[in-house]
Amino acid sequence: MAEVGITPPARPGFLRRLRPGTVGASVVLFVMLMLVAYPLVLLIDASFLVEGPDGKKYYGLELWRTAWSAPGMVPSILNTFKRVIATEVIAFPAAILIAWAVARTDLPGKKLIDAFFWVAFFLPALPVLMGWILLFDPQFGLANQAAVALFGMEEGPFNIYSFSGIIFAHIAARSVAAKYIFLSPAFRNLDGAMEEASRISGASPLGTLRRIVIPVLMPAFMITLCISLIHSLESFEIELILGPPDNFYVFSTKIYQFIQEDPPMFGVSTVLGLAILVSMLPLIFWQQYLSHKRSYVTVTSSFTFNVLRLRSWRWPVFGIITAFGTLITVVPIVFLLMGTFMSLYGHFGLEDAWTFEHWEAVLTDPPMLRATTNTLLMGGAAALIGVFWYSLVAYISVRTRYAARGVLDFLSWLPASLPGIILGLALLWVFLNVDLFQPLYGTLAVLIVACILNSISTGVQLVKSNMVQLGRDLEEASFIAGGSWAYTFRRIVLPLLGPVLVAVALLTFVSAARNVSTIAMLVTAENRPLAMLQVDHIVDGTFEAAAVVGVLIVFMTGCMAIIARLIGRRFGFSGLR
Repeated sequence: MAEVGITPPARPGFLRRLRPGTVGASVVLFVMLMLVAYPLVLLIDASFLVEGPDGKKYYGLELWRTAWSAPGMVPSILNTFKRVIATEVIAFPAAILIAWAVARTDLPGKKLIDAFFWVAFFLPALPVLMGWILLFDPQFGLANQAAVALFGMEEGPFNIYSFSGIIFAHIAARSVAAKYIFLSPAFRNLDGAMEEASRISGASPLGTLRRIVIPVLMPAFMITLCISLIHSLESFEIELILGPPDNFYVFSTKIYQFIQEDPPMFGVSTVLGLAILVSMLPLIFWQQYLSHKRSYVTVTSSFTFNVLRLRSWRWPVFGIITAFGTLITVVPIVFLLMGTFMSLYGHFGLEDAWTFEHWEAVLTDPPMLRATTNTLLMGGAAALIGVFWYSLVAYISVRTRYAARGVLDFLSWLPASLPGIILGLALLWVFLNVDLFQPLYGTLAVLIVACILNSISTGVQLVKSNMVQLGRDLEEASFIAGGSWAYTFRRIVLPLLGPVLVAVALLTFVSAARNVSTIAMLVTAENRPLAMLQVDHIVDGTFEAAAVVGVLIVFMTGCMAIIARLIGRRFGFSGLR
C-alpha cells in the first residue's frame, strides 16, 4: 500500500507575508513611533496626571488650573501670536518682492543677491544677534552713540530690547531669507505667457505681479506661509535674550523659565506646551492639505520664460536689495567679530578699548574645549546616523509596498510641524520617565536623537525627491540575482544617492551645531554644546566671551554651509528646515 503523505497545514496569510523586508520596515516604523509619537503621548498624559497627598497618582485637571493661573502664562501666549503676526506681515511681502525681482526681472547682480540670502539663512541666530546688540543696545549701542553725537539727542532712538527690536531681529535673521529660498523656485518655474499677455494689455510690472503672478502662485505662497508660521512659533533664542529686560516672554521662553525654577515646574511647562500644540493643529493639518493639493500648473510643454525689464528701476532696486542683504549678513558679522576684541563689549571710548585677552581666555577655558568637542561629536553623529536613517525612511516610503508606509511618511513630517521647544519637552519626558532611557539623560546621545529628529523632515524629503528620479533597473537586477532589500539598499541605492546624502549630512551638521530650541531642555553641564554655552555667556552678561563663541559657531557652520551650497548647485536640489 502506498504511503499516504501528510500535507502540512498552510501557514496563515499574515505569516506568508511576513518577509524579512516587512519585518525590517516594521522595525523602522516602531522606532519612529517611539521617537516621534510616543513622546507626544507622554506629554499629553503628563498634563492630566496628578499626584495626590497620599502619593497616589490619578487623572484630573488640577495641573491645567494651576498652569492657567501661573504668573505670565496667558500674556506669554498672547505675546507669541502678536510677535508672529507682526513678523510675518512685514517679512512675507518683502520676501515675495525680492524673490520675484531676482527670478523674473533683469535685475543685475542676481548671484550676489542669491548668495546674501543663502548666507543669511545659514547664519546662526545668536551670533547675528550679538552683532545687533553691539549696534542697538540702548546704553552702549554704536548706532545710538552716533545718533546722540550727530543730532544732539539726550538718548539714542534705538532699543534692541523691545518688541520692535525683537521684530527687527527676526526679520534680519532668517525670516525673509527662508521665505526667499522657498519662493524662488516657484517664481522661476512660472510660465511667462500670462505675464506677457498682461504687459501687452498695458499693465504695469506691479499690476502684473498683483493680478497675475500672485494669484497663479497662491498655492506655493500658502505652503510657504504655513511653514513659516509654524517655524516662527518655535522661535526661542531671540526672545530668550531680548525679551526679559522688557518683561516680554513668549511661550517657548516661558516654558524654559518654568523648567529652570527650583524645583522645576514640569507640570505647568507641559500644559503650556500642550496648549500651544493644540492651537497649532489647524496649521499642521492645513500644511498637510496644501502639500498634497495641486490647484495650478505653472510648467507645461509650452513653457516660456520671460524676463521683465525694470529699465530705470534696475539699479535702484539692486541697491535696495543689496543694502538689505548686506545689512542682514555682513554688518552683524563684522560687529560680532569686532566685539571679540573689545576690552568691554560695546564701550568704544575706553583708553584701552581693544584686546586679545578674550580669545585667549575662551580658547583655554575647559568648558569651552568641552563644548567644542560636544558640538563636533553631536553634529557629526547626528549627520552620520541621520543620513542613514533618513535614507531608510525615504526608501520604505518610496520604493516599497509596505502597508504602513503612509504612516511612516506622516511621522517623518510631524517634527517639522512642532516647535523645537515642544519637541524637546516631549523628549525630556521620555528620558526622565522611561526606565530604559533614564541612564541616557545628560549624555550626548540625548542631544543626538533630538538633532536627528529636528532635521528628519528636511532630510527625508530631500532624499525622497532624488530617489524618485532613480530608475528601478539596477534594484530589480539585484533582486533577480538574489539580493535582499537590505543588500540592495546598501549596495545599490545608497551609492547612487551619494551626492545628496553628503549634502543632507552637511545640512544636518549645520542644523545641529546652531540648534538651541530643541536641545535647551536636554542640556546639562556635561553635554553642553557651543550654542548653549553662548546662551549661558549672554545670560550671565559676559558678552565678550559670548562673541568669541559666536564667531567660532559662525566659522564652523559657515564652512559646512558653503560645501552644502556648492553640492546643491552642482546637483540641483535645495531646501532646508
